[in-house]
Amino acid sequence: MPPGSVHRPILSRLLRYPTRVVAHDDRRSYKGAELIAGAAHIARLVKRTTNAPRVGLMLPTSGAFPIAALGCWWAGRSIVPLNYLLTPDELDYIVRDAEIDLVITAGVLLDATGHEPNAKTLVRMEDLNFKRVPFVGLPADADGEDDAAVVYTSGTSGRPKGVRQSHRAIAANARQGADRFEFGPGDVMLGVLPQFHSYGLTHLTVTPLRAGVPVVYTARFVPRRLVELMREQRATVFVGTPSMYAALCSVKKAGPEDLATMRLPVSGSEPLSRAVNERFREKFGRHLVEGYGMTEMAPATHCQRQDDVSFGHVGPPLPDVVQRVVDPATGEEVGPGEDGEIRLDGPNKMTGYLGLDEATAAAFDEKGFYRTGDQGRINEDGTLSITGRIKELIIVAGENVAPREIEEAVEAHPAVKASGAVGKADDLRGEVPVLFVEFEEGATASEQELIDFLRERLAAFKVPKHVFVSEQLPRSPIGKVLRRALKDRLAS
Repeated sequence: MPPGSVHRPILSRLLRYPTRVVAHDDRRSYKGAELIAGAAHIARLVKRTTNAPRVGLMLPTSGAFPIAALGCWWAGRSIVPLNYLLTPDELDYIVRDAEIDLVITAGVLLDATGHEPNAKTLVRMEDLNFKRVPFVGLPADADGEDDAAVVYTSGTSGRPKGVRQSHRAIAANARQGADRFEFGPGDVMLGVLPQFHSYGLTHLTVTPLRAGVPVVYTARFVPRRLVELMREQRATVFVGTPSMYAALCSVKKAGPEDLATMRLPVSGSEPLSRAVNERFREKFGRHLVEGYGMTEMAPATHCQRQDDVSFGHVGPPLPDVVQRVVDPATGEEVGPGEDGEIRLDGPNKMTGYLGLDEATAAAFDEKGFYRTGDQGRINEDGTLSITGRIKELIIVAGENVAPREIEEAVEAHPAVKASGAVGKADDLRGEVPVLFVEFEEGATASEQELIDFLRERLAAFKVPKHVFVSEQLPRSPIGKVLRRALKDRLAS
């Protein structure tokens, strides 16, 4: 039976266990009844304030986000999570594009960012009185195909696009995630992912609430504090990014005893390097479980099983996700072990891009599969290996070079914290690889040392022509190194 609304199963569970603590954040804990009461207040606010179909949410990672989201869904509206790290112009573009006239936010966040979204009505959560439960009627029902959220992509090519995620898609992905996480009694989930990101929206917010698993939120990524929370809250599942795990490895006086209860540290949003995985295993005695996905799939499509300690793949598809790898030139499927474009289908697939019919049509192939633009291969055991972005391939004298292969090799050097490889135009060979690196604190290495290091590990045509050192590589809000921004640095 296909999943229906996102919110009704959550509200039903909260009603069944009203005195159970379901969430913690940096300020307080929340019982089930408190989430229901808060959501009822938000539902009343939304109904009284706007007739628009979408409401903007600009909130720090906290228990306030699920309260606001549940309230909007209760009122029959979809949510637009707003990235508070954007510039005012970028933020205002999204407010206009999504036709938002109400934004629910928090004063502490507005103070930190120094600017406000340009919406008709701005409501701060701390200004609301949540003491009494208002009567706002039964929660709105939702057809599975109704929009639950419009999540904007990072805009790596042109303006950001609003990805329409239906109630069906988010509910399905929450179920798929819970299946792979294998939740059970005693589980506690912990995370610091921004809830404006699809990863944080679905798997740090909806998934634990639907599964009845207590969730611990913290708004700022402070590695030492995160290790303390893992120990104090006896966390069993943590969802993070490779950059976060690399930073955790730098926490002094931290070790396996701090992660004694941690059974499932999940890594997603960007490729996990072997170096980070090995450092984490050496320091904390835990193997990182890698997943894969994208906003257009709400977002997870693959994740390793927790008993799989191999490396180099992102696991088999989640339940009901169908994977194909095709020759991007012909659309014909390639065999196991052969590289091609990854294409995906499943109940968690997006409806389309808001107001962009041509872009929506171009996003799907003739079979209805989403064209990921990622290059990969299906292994003999059905697991998927990601080998790069098709558009980011570096073509050196007709030879394809995947940036990730260069990055994986250089990140094995003890001085290198993170890296990004891109192609630079070359009169003789079409393109040559160049590399940007960020060093570990207190570490250094010369350009020639790194090039010599790579010559021992890569074919000659894959070795970067130049290596540039950066104090801080450009990253997305969840820590992914942005190769497009590195290309822009070369052009400037």
